[in-house]
Amino acid sequence: MLHRIAVLSSLFAASLFVTAQAQAEVQSKPIEYEDHGTHLTGYLFWDDAATGKRPGVLLIHEWWGLNDYAKERARMLAELGYVAFAADMYGDDRVTDKPDQARDWMQEVTADVELWRERAGLGLKQLMASDLVEPGQVAAIGYCFGGGTVLQMAYGGAELKGVVSFHGSLPAAPEESKGRIDAKILVLHGNADSFVSPEVVSNFQDKLEAAEANWEMDIYGGVKHSFTSPNAGDYGIENLRYDPQADRRSWTRMQSFFDELFGR
Repeated sequence: MLHRIAVLSSLFAASLFVTAQAQAEVQSKPIEYEDHGTHLTGYLFWDDAATGKRPGVLLIHEWWGLNDYAKERARMLAELGYVAFAADMYGDDRVTDKPDQARDWMQEVTADVELWRERAGLGLKQLMASDLVEPGQVAAIGYCFGGGTVLQMAYGGAELKGVVSFHGSLPAAPEESKGRIDAKILVLHGNADSFVSPEVVSNFQDKLEAAEANWEMDIYGGVKHSFTSPNAGDYGIENLRYDPQADRRSWTRMQSFFDELFGR
Protein backbone atom coordinates (compact mmCIF):
# COMPACT_ATOMS: atom_id res chain seq x y z
CA MET A 1 0.00 0.00 0.00
CA LEU A 2 2.79 2.44 0.89
CA HIS A 3 4.51 1.68 -2.41
CA ARG A 4 1.27 2.37 -4.28
CA ILE A 5 0.80 5.67 -2.43
CA ALA A 6 4.36 6.69 -3.27
CA VAL A 7 3.79 5.89 -6.95
CA LEU A 8 0.53 7.83 -6.99
CA SER A 9 2.22 10.77 -5.26
CA SER A 10 4.99 10.74 -7.85
CA LEU A 11 2.48 10.63 -10.68
CA PHE A 12 0.51 13.49 -9.12
CA ALA A 13 3.66 15.59 -8.75
CA ALA A 14 4.61 14.85 -12.36
CA SER A 15 1.12 15.80 -13.44
CA LEU A 16 1.37 19.12 -11.62
CA PHE A 17 4.74 19.77 -13.27
CA VAL A 18 3.36 19.07 -16.75
CA THR A 19 0.29 21.20 -16.02
CA ALA A 20 2.47 24.06 -14.82
CA GLN A 21 4.56 23.79 -17.97
CA ALA A 22 1.46 23.85 -20.11
CA GLN A 23 0.09 26.89 -18.28
CA ALA A 24 3.39 28.77 -18.20
CA GLU A 25 3.31 30.63 -21.49
CA VAL A 26 3.10 34.09 -22.96
CA GLN A 27 0.03 35.92 -21.73
CA SER A 28 -1.55 39.07 -23.07
CA LYS A 29 -4.22 41.54 -22.11
CA PRO A 30 -5.68 44.68 -23.68
CA ILE A 31 -5.09 47.99 -21.96
CA GLU A 32 -7.35 50.93 -22.73
CA TYR A 33 -6.17 54.51 -22.48
CA GLU A 34 -6.98 57.89 -24.01
CA ASP A 35 -5.33 60.81 -25.76
CA HIS A 36 -7.28 64.05 -26.12
CA GLY A 37 -10.56 62.20 -26.62
CA THR A 38 -9.15 59.44 -28.85
CA HIS A 39 -9.76 55.98 -27.41
CA LEU A 40 -6.63 53.82 -27.62
CA THR A 41 -6.20 50.10 -26.96
CA GLY A 42 -2.75 48.59 -26.60
CA TYR A 43 -1.72 45.06 -25.64
CA LEU A 44 0.62 43.96 -22.88
CA PHE A 45 2.52 40.68 -23.36
CA TRP A 46 4.55 38.77 -20.77
CA ASP A 47 5.77 35.23 -20.08
CA ASP A 48 4.22 33.98 -16.87
CA ALA A 49 6.94 31.35 -16.52
CA ALA A 50 9.34 34.14 -15.60
CA THR A 51 9.52 35.48 -12.07
CA GLY A 52 10.34 38.91 -10.75
CA LYS A 53 10.64 42.20 -12.56
CA ARG A 54 12.24 42.35 -15.98
CA PRO A 55 13.06 44.92 -18.68
CA GLY A 56 10.19 46.34 -20.70
CA VAL A 57 10.01 47.02 -24.42
CA LEU A 58 7.53 49.36 -26.08
CA LEU A 59 6.54 48.40 -29.64
CA ILE A 60 5.18 50.89 -32.20
CA HIS A 61 3.38 49.48 -35.23
CA GLU A 62 3.73 50.17 -38.96
CA TRP A 63 1.49 52.69 -40.72
CA TRP A 64 -1.15 49.97 -41.18
CA GLY A 65 -2.14 50.26 -37.52
CA LEU A 66 -1.94 47.88 -34.56
CA ASN A 67 -2.51 44.71 -36.55
CA ASP A 68 -1.74 41.04 -35.91
CA TYR A 69 1.83 41.41 -37.19
CA ALA A 70 2.64 44.05 -34.57
CA LYS A 71 1.06 41.96 -31.82
CA GLU A 72 3.03 38.90 -32.92
CA ARG A 73 6.28 40.83 -32.66
CA ALA A 74 5.31 41.90 -29.15
CA ARG A 75 4.63 38.27 -28.31
CA MET A 76 8.10 37.37 -29.63
CA LEU A 77 9.62 39.97 -27.32
CA ALA A 78 7.80 38.39 -24.38
CA GLU A 79 9.20 34.99 -25.40
CA LEU A 80 12.67 36.53 -25.08
CA GLY A 81 11.90 37.41 -21.45
CA TYR A 82 10.75 41.02 -21.79
CA VAL A 83 7.48 42.64 -20.88
CA ALA A 84 6.23 44.07 -24.15
CA PHE A 85 3.56 46.65 -24.81
CA ALA A 86 2.21 47.04 -28.35
CA ALA A 87 0.99 50.63 -28.37
CA ASP A 88 -1.92 52.00 -30.38
CA MET A 89 -1.01 55.15 -32.31
CA TYR A 90 -4.29 55.60 -34.21
CA GLY A 91 -7.08 54.66 -31.82
CA ASP A 92 -10.66 53.51 -32.36
CA ASP A 93 -9.44 50.08 -33.58
CA ARG A 94 -8.19 51.58 -36.84
CA VAL A 95 -6.31 49.02 -38.92
CA THR A 96 -6.11 48.97 -42.72
CA ASP A 97 -4.43 47.28 -45.67
CA LYS A 98 -5.02 50.28 -47.97
CA PRO A 99 -1.91 52.47 -48.45
CA ASP A 100 -3.80 55.73 -48.99
CA GLN A 101 -5.78 55.27 -45.79
CA ALA A 102 -2.67 54.30 -43.85
CA ARG A 103 -0.90 57.41 -45.15
CA ASP A 104 -3.76 59.65 -44.05
CA TRP A 105 -3.85 58.16 -40.55
CA MET A 106 -0.08 58.41 -40.19
CA GLN A 107 -0.08 62.06 -41.29
CA GLU A 108 -2.78 62.85 -38.73
CA VAL A 109 -0.39 61.69 -36.01
CA THR A 110 2.86 63.11 -37.40
CA ALA A 111 1.58 66.57 -38.38
CA ASP A 112 2.54 67.94 -34.96
CA VAL A 113 5.82 66.51 -33.67
CA GLU A 114 5.07 67.27 -30.04
CA LEU A 115 1.67 65.57 -30.19
CA TRP A 116 3.26 62.65 -32.06
CA ARG A 117 5.77 62.18 -29.27
CA GLU A 118 3.08 62.68 -26.65
CA ARG A 119 0.92 59.87 -28.03
CA ALA A 120 3.89 57.51 -28.17
CA GLY A 121 4.76 58.56 -24.64
CA LEU A 122 1.31 57.52 -23.45
CA GLY A 123 2.08 54.01 -24.70
CA LEU A 124 5.34 54.09 -22.79
CA LYS A 125 3.42 55.15 -19.69
CA GLN A 126 1.18 52.06 -19.95
CA LEU A 127 4.23 49.81 -20.13
CA MET A 128 5.98 51.45 -17.20
CA ALA A 129 2.82 51.15 -15.11
CA SER A 130 3.10 47.35 -15.15
CA ASP A 131 4.40 45.93 -11.88
CA LEU A 132 6.32 43.37 -13.94
CA VAL A 133 8.64 45.99 -15.44
CA GLU A 134 11.93 46.82 -13.76
CA PRO A 135 12.08 50.60 -13.27
CA GLY A 136 14.59 52.33 -15.50
CA GLN A 137 15.04 49.27 -17.70
CA VAL A 138 12.94 50.17 -20.73
CA ALA A 139 13.55 50.37 -24.48
CA ALA A 140 11.40 50.85 -27.59
CA ILE A 141 11.29 49.36 -31.06
CA GLY A 142 9.28 50.36 -34.11
CA TYR A 143 8.56 49.30 -37.65
CA CYS A 144 8.18 51.64 -40.64
CA PHE A 145 6.21 54.61 -39.20
CA GLY A 146 6.93 53.07 -35.81
CA GLY A 147 10.65 53.27 -36.47
CA GLY A 148 10.39 56.99 -37.05
CA THR A 149 8.24 57.25 -33.94
CA VAL A 150 10.80 55.69 -31.60
CA LEU A 151 13.48 57.97 -33.05
CA GLN A 152 11.27 60.96 -32.27
CA MET A 153 10.87 59.62 -28.75
CA ALA A 154 14.66 59.52 -28.39
CA TYR A 155 14.99 63.08 -29.74
CA GLY A 156 12.33 64.26 -27.30
CA GLY A 157 14.09 62.85 -24.25
CA ALA A 158 11.76 59.94 -23.46
CA GLU A 159 12.86 57.77 -20.52
CA LEU A 160 14.33 55.01 -22.67
CA LYS A 161 17.68 53.26 -22.49
CA GLY A 162 17.61 52.60 -26.21
CA VAL A 163 15.51 52.51 -29.36
CA VAL A 164 15.55 50.23 -32.40
CA SER A 165 14.13 51.24 -35.78
CA PHE A 166 13.31 48.47 -38.28
CA HIS A 167 12.95 49.77 -41.87
CA GLY A 168 11.74 53.02 -40.38
CA SER A 169 11.34 56.51 -41.69
CA LEU A 170 14.46 58.46 -40.76
CA PRO A 171 13.50 61.85 -39.31
CA ALA A 172 16.59 63.94 -38.70
CA ALA A 173 17.56 64.88 -35.17
CA PRO A 174 16.70 68.55 -34.57
CA GLU A 175 19.40 71.02 -33.57
CA GLU A 176 17.90 71.48 -30.12
CA SER A 177 18.52 67.79 -29.34
CA LYS A 178 22.31 68.27 -29.31
CA GLY A 179 23.76 66.65 -26.22
CA ARG A 180 20.29 65.70 -24.98
CA ILE A 181 19.69 62.30 -26.62
CA ASP A 182 20.21 59.86 -23.78
CA ALA A 183 18.79 56.77 -25.50
CA LYS A 184 21.19 54.67 -27.55
CA ILE A 185 20.00 54.32 -31.14
CA LEU A 186 20.09 51.28 -33.42
CA VAL A 187 18.77 51.65 -36.97
CA LEU A 188 18.22 48.60 -39.20
CA HIS A 189 17.74 49.67 -42.81
CA GLY A 190 17.44 48.19 -46.28
CA ASN A 191 19.77 49.79 -48.83
CA ALA A 192 17.26 49.25 -51.66
CA ASP A 193 14.40 50.96 -49.78
CA SER A 194 13.19 53.55 -52.32
CA PHE A 195 11.09 55.31 -49.67
CA VAL A 196 14.31 56.64 -48.14
CA SER A 197 16.70 58.32 -50.55
CA PRO A 198 20.49 58.21 -50.08
CA GLU A 199 20.34 61.95 -49.36
CA VAL A 200 17.89 61.35 -46.50
CA VAL A 201 20.13 58.62 -45.09
CA SER A 202 23.19 60.85 -45.28
CA ASN A 203 21.41 63.78 -43.65
CA PHE A 204 20.04 61.48 -40.94
CA GLN A 205 23.54 60.27 -40.10
CA ASP A 206 25.04 63.77 -40.19
CA LYS A 207 22.39 65.14 -37.83
CA LEU A 208 22.92 62.29 -35.36
CA GLU A 209 26.62 63.08 -35.35
CA ALA A 210 25.89 66.79 -34.84
CA ALA A 211 23.56 65.88 -31.96
CA GLU A 212 26.36 63.82 -30.34
CA ALA A 213 24.06 60.79 -30.17
CA ASN A 214 25.18 57.25 -29.44
CA TRP A 215 24.03 55.56 -32.64
CA GLU A 216 24.61 52.67 -35.01
CA MET A 217 23.11 51.92 -38.42
CA ASP A 218 23.18 48.47 -39.99
CA ILE A 219 22.41 48.56 -43.72
CA TYR A 220 21.40 45.43 -45.65
CA GLY A 221 22.40 45.40 -49.31
CA GLY A 222 19.68 44.74 -51.88
CA VAL A 223 16.97 44.82 -49.20
CA LYS A 224 13.75 46.79 -49.59
CA HIS A 225 11.19 48.26 -47.20
CA SER A 226 9.22 46.04 -44.77
CA PHE A 227 11.92 43.36 -44.92
CA THR A 228 10.77 41.89 -41.58
CA SER A 229 7.15 41.29 -42.63
CA PRO A 230 6.35 37.95 -44.33
CA ASN A 231 3.19 39.55 -45.76
CA ALA A 232 4.97 42.57 -47.24
CA GLY A 233 4.20 41.48 -50.80
CA ASP A 234 0.44 41.39 -50.20
CA TYR A 235 -0.04 45.15 -50.40
CA GLY A 236 0.72 45.60 -54.08
CA ILE A 237 3.63 48.00 -53.53
CA GLU A 238 6.82 47.16 -55.42
CA ASN A 239 9.10 48.57 -52.73
CA LEU A 240 7.70 46.24 -50.04
CA ARG A 241 9.47 42.88 -49.94
CA TYR A 242 10.16 40.40 -47.18
CA ASP A 243 13.78 39.32 -46.83
CA PRO A 244 14.25 36.28 -44.54
CA GLN A 245 17.98 36.84 -44.08
CA ALA A 246 17.62 40.52 -43.17
CA ASP A 247 14.72 39.61 -40.89
CA ARG A 248 16.84 37.06 -38.99
CA ARG A 249 19.91 39.27 -38.85
CA SER A 250 18.05 42.37 -37.68
CA TRP A 251 16.19 40.46 -34.94
CA THR A 252 19.46 38.94 -33.75
CA ARG A 253 21.13 42.35 -33.78
CA MET A 254 18.29 43.78 -31.70
CA GLN A 255 18.76 41.02 -29.14
CA SER A 256 22.48 41.71 -28.74
CA PHE A 257 21.73 45.44 -28.49
CA PHE A 258 19.28 44.73 -25.66
CA ASP A 259 21.77 42.41 -23.96
CA GLU A 260 24.19 45.31 -23.87
CA LEU A 261 21.56 47.83 -22.74
CA PHE A 262 20.19 45.72 -19.93
CA GLY A 263 23.36 43.85 -18.94
CA ARG A 264 21.82 40.44 -19.56
